Amino acid sequence: MEVILKQDVKALGEKDDVVKVKPGYARNYLIPQGFAVIANDSNRKILAENLRQIAFKQDKLKKDAEAIAEGLKDVKLSIGAKAGESGKIFGAVNALQVAEAIKKLGFEVDRRKITFETDVKFVGEYVANVNLHKEVKVQVPFEVIAE
Repeated sequence: MEVILKQDVKALGEKDDVVKVKPGYARNYLIPQGFAVIANDSNRKILAENLRQIAFKQDKLKKDAEAIAEGLKDVKLSIGAKAGESGKIFGAVNALQVAEAIKKLGFEVDRRKITFETDVKFVGEYVANVNLHKEVKVQVPFEVIAE
């Protein structure tokens, strides 16, 4: 019996996969639990339409991410922070401060998508890794200056 999975099932498949299972497993577990539906013609058409719409949305998200990456490619940010005479910052520069600096340039980037290779605790130059999409990543250099 073939079923279409509505969500990921361990050791069976991922969401929207069409898998072949024994009829008892489908009737007694997968379908009653809401993990799958029977793979008949109408459900296959619905699946095909859903996959087409998902692909269109993913393509649009990727194009938007590429546009932002193109804009951030040649940018160098400057972030001010209070620092002591030795150049050590009081606290640290975090992703929120980098996201706000990018926002001032006109690009909207979620702070949770910004990572650093090292902790930013001294005045100097660093690189922020911005993951805009699973296939689109850009490195944005920034400089921490003492205020």
